[in-house]
Amino acid sequence: MDIRVERTRRSLQQALLALAQERTLDDITIGAIVERAGVNRSSFYQHYSDKDTLLADALDAAETDAGARVPELDGPLPLEAPDDLVAYLRHFETNAALYKRVLGERGSSVAASRIRARLETAAREGVVASGSHAFDGLPLDVVGAGIAGSAIAVIETWLAREPLPPVETAAGWVWRVLIGPGLRD
Repeated sequence: MDIRVERTRRSLQQALLALAQERTLDDITIGAIVERAGVNRSSFYQHYSDKDTLLADALDAAETDAGARVPELDGPLPLEAPDDLVAYLRHFETNAALYKRVLGERGSSVAASRIRARLETAAREGVVASGSHAFDGLPLDVVGAGIAGSAIAVIETWLAREPLPPVETAAGWVWRVLIGPGLRD
């Protein structure tokens, strides 16, 4: 990719993330984004069709920059939350105000659907890798959607708490909700 294109996209992404820390997503205009990024409006539309796509790309880049990745499982499910889950949620903790807005009622459906898609993929792969029979008879895409939806709901609920509980607590909540049905007494 052309370095100028990448630089412009990064400037727009960083501008939107900075603005999203300060105000609601509805209150952020394309004009405010381009002003903060130091580019003109036509540059915005050369790279993005709308603010939601920019936000989704900005969050993707922020996750990558932070080294946050959806946990991958390659064997039986551990009883405790995997370290990768704690690390992934730490990115949400660091950007709690932003993710609360993104995942909230008036958030970004594009950004939320990308997060959900990453979690669904990891869930499907994790179920297969774990060898668990807890979901036998269910289509794998249905299982992935259910797991991802549950994880996002727990993350949203965690982010809404005041004060925000520690990330280790949130990871434990997510993990217990996800593996609870698969555990046998």
